[in-house]
Amino acid sequence: MPERSLEQLNINTIRFLSADGVQQAKSGHPGLPMGTAPMAYAVWTRHLRHNPANPQWANRDRFILSGGHGSMLLYSLLHLTGYDLPLEELKRFRQWGSLTPGHPEHGFTPGVEATTGPLGQGFANGVGMAMAEAHLAKIYNRPGHDIIDHYVYAIVTDGDLMEGIASEAASLAGHLGLGKLIYLYDDNRISIEGSTDIAFTEDRGKRFEAYGWHVQHVPDGLDVDAIDRAIVAAKQDARPSIIVVSNIIGYGLPTRQGTAKAHGEPPGEPELDAAKDNLGWPKEPRFYIPDESLAFFRLAATRGSEQEAAWEQKFEAYRAEYPELAAQL
Repeated sequence: MPERSLEQLNINTIRFLSADGVQQAKSGHPGLPMGTAPMAYAVWTRHLRHNPANPQWANRDRFILSGGHGSMLLYSLLHLTGYDLPLEELKRFRQWGSLTPGHPEHGFTPGVEATTGPLGQGFANGVGMAMAEAHLAKIYNRPGHDIIDHYVYAIVTDGDLMEGIASEAASLAGHLGLGKLIYLYDDNRISIEGSTDIAFTEDRGKRFEAYGWHVQHVPDGLDVDAIDRAIVAAKQDARPSIIVVSNIIGYGLPTRQGTAKAHGEPPGEPELDAAKDNLGWPKEPRFYIPDESLAFFRLAATRGSEQEAAWEQKFEAYRAEYPELAAQL
């Protein structure tokens, strides 16, 4: 399969696993995962260093879904990349006792780095994680031994940026120069009440420039390569980064994309079927995962194991030279 066709297949796999979960539960938020699937795909397949076989690997990159209401996006990614989250759990989204609650819960679902429900909290948690990375790197890294060097990624939303706690955390992150912090802002201009213009009209990019962040703009949220280039540029800047991605909530839904209806309601069977027709996706079976996508995403487990093994080799060399420091980690 041509590379571009496989990429689009993989993105739509994320979209429709998420939408099928919301529709089956008859509850949830389909708009965020359907809109941000390309952003998540760029982070998870081109940048995120993680090992699904060992979610607690110390030097893994962290990914936070700050807009926790879009949790099916995260559950789809975790399942596809090989975490211990079976497909049956995605089918039990928002059901009592499932591993897929309405908002992600740390310590409950494998691979969830932060409990995110109250808006702004995930944003702030990411800043705390980046502070921890910088602190540990300062204490333990030595010339030629960068054993602590992971990134913190997050998808943040309009609702997150509206909250005061996000402003406070952003100010601190800029002040501290947390260069390992990279946020992708889903700038879709829609809240559950309607257009964000009813309450939220400041220039968000200039606001973050004032905080001391590196700010980039991606005008097309479907452009995976542009998102990828922005992440690469963010890694080369010593400041915390926010990538403002102009996006369409509920992308693919024929009458609901770009509207508040896509935010907090299941799409309904006719609307979801029409979205699948729009994007060339089979209506049945629900929770369909093409073999090509399954093979592609399962490579993450192999790649992650190799990344952790390479880090363990670096750590052994560090341990030999700095045994007392290594013993503290």
